[in-house]
Amino acid sequence: MFIHPNEFELFQHLQAPGGAERDNAPDEDAARPAPLRVTLRKLAGRDGGEVLHPLDLDIAAGEFVAVVGRADSGKRALLRLLAGEASPTGEHGGAPQRSPVLFDNFPLWGPDHRVRMLLADARLLPWKRVLDNVALGLPERDRAHAALRQVDLARHANDWPASLTEAQRQRVALARALAHRPGLLLLDDPLARLDALARISMQGELEAAWRREGFTAVLATHDAAEAVAVADRVLVLGAGRVTLDVRVDLPRPRVRGSAAFTALESRVLRAALGQPDTPGPDGRPLAPVIQIRHLRLAV
Repeated sequence: MFIHPNEFELFQHLQAPGGAERDNAPDEDAARPAPLRVTLRKLAGRDGGEVLHPLDLDIAAGEFVAVVGRADSGKRALLRLLAGEASPTGEHGGAPQRSPVLFDNFPLWGPDHRVRMLLADARLLPWKRVLDNVALGLPERDRAHAALRQVDLARHANDWPASLTEAQRQRVALARALAHRPGLLLLDDPLARLDALARISMQGELEAAWRREGFTAVLATHDAAEAVAVADRVLVLGAGRVTLDVRVDLPRPRVRGSAAFTALESRVLRAALGQPDTPGPDGRPLAPVIQIRHLRLAV
């Protein structure tokens, strides 16, 4: 039997041992994996030209963490290591004696069916309709229908991917990930190809899905504003090392353009660019100064 190579790759990514047994559980809440607690101990590795130096990190179950950095900062290597798609190395090279990645205190040595990844490329199969793309790897379609309703695309279930906009294709990819009920959702700059307005709208979709489903999320992005808009916590990576780790103590939904939002966005951006952090008198970073020239006051 001939299987198209792209479809075979997707089935390898979407199907995992034990998945069918979990899918057939009668209790919907029991079948949904709990959010994963992620513990990294001296995690190091290489993915293509990216190098991640030994990293210690704790991510709470249900936390939304954004990782900001340049293209070669190591953020993609981090996601592939969390997905089990890249092999970690020991502190001095070679294979580590212990797994540096723990999910709920259990070591990870390969791909885990509770982990899903969303990429900038939606990777929809063009010869399958939208519903069939979402249902890949599922034993039945009820969850695929439900996932499409969650992203407001139920009316497009029988459409072909080619008839959708780029933003709609990304929402289909999100629905496919949600249909598998992830405990950890990895987001590899999934909104990079969208225009500015569609990107902001999709950020709201991601935040809504995270708040509704409760999974742990790790977003890799080069957009400081995006990180501040959706995350509980922002890490900045530079040359494979964490240069900033800051919590986003702003109420949701976040108000873009507010003084607090802009100050934190500026701080994240300076760290990503390798610029020094400038604290105020109280030790907190200063908000950016906007210079006003040629202002005349009439009295």
